[in-house]
Amino acid sequence: MKRVLVTGAAGFVGTYMLDALRMVGAELFALATDPPETPTAAGDVTWLYGDLRDERYVVGVVDAARPDTVVHLAAISHVPTATADPALAWDVNVTATARLLHALGRARDTALCDPMVLIVGSAEQYGRHDTHEFPLSESSVQAPRTVYAATKAAQEVLALQCWRATGLKVVVARSFNHSGLGQPTRFLLPALVQRAVELRGAEPGMSMPVGNRSPIRDFLHVSDVVAAYISLCQRGTPGEAYNVASGTGWSVQQILDRVLARAGVQATPVEDPSLVRPVDVPILIGDSRKLQRATGWSATRSLDDIIDDLLHAATL
Repeated sequence: MKRVLVTGAAGFVGTYMLDALRMVGAELFALATDPPETPTAAGDVTWLYGDLRDERYVVGVVDAARPDTVVHLAAISHVPTATADPALAWDVNVTATARLLHALGRARDTALCDPMVLIVGSAEQYGRHDTHEFPLSESSVQAPRTVYAATKAAQEVLALQCWRATGLKVVVARSFNHSGLGQPTRFLLPALVQRAVELRGAEPGMSMPVGNRSPIRDFLHVSDVVAAYISLCQRGTPGEAYNVASGTGWSVQQILDRVLARAGVQATPVEDPSLVRPVDVPILIGDSRKLQRATGWSATRSLDDIIDDLLHAATL
């Protein structure tokens, strides 16, 4: 990992990825549509601003970076945002990925570079499964139920077809939920922490708006997810997909209880219809043994660590 190209580098996971790659001494080429909100040691990163939907831009960044590793994080990653604008989600998550893979394949054919390419998918690709099937393995049926999930499943099909047809070294991560400091509050855990902090000092039992509290999710700390991605770039097998998961499920109610307890807040959850998704998968828990066997990766941070990081930031 001497020359690494990271797409979506100014996003939530992207900033953690850049920090981790600095630790391994990589020369970094960071793609983003706009400069990051907080400059991250810009002197040791080559930022290449533009839109992956622009073919000339994509060809230009591949020619400039000549990467030996590509971490493709750029995406419409918020489920309601993808639902609200399906055409945009398909264009960014699938068509832009096709442009990137095509440019990388062309660079490989001309001996410019021969990179390992990590394509980041989602546990949402699996859709609904019976309780006895959990934790889900990579062989579990994919039955996407949302626009976002469908785009991620299509992205994976595209990427693996590219590997089979051209030999471009593609590895796929199917990532389960992850969070940490810096994640926008439109996502579950930061939203719950923000609402809890806002209720500090209020009378015990004050109402707190929440969405559906029954879904069960598998959460990892973002730093563990980034470590998994790097390990897949180093030791993953091209043409394979790997779950990035903890193997432990938490209901939204359980997560809410832990947030309130760690925030020192007593509140009464009240379901807000505007926070309830019209389509939701009841349970998503992943089996990451394939990833562990291939790379030696294991999670080092807990759900409480995520909550504490978010609480610390929210009270600064």
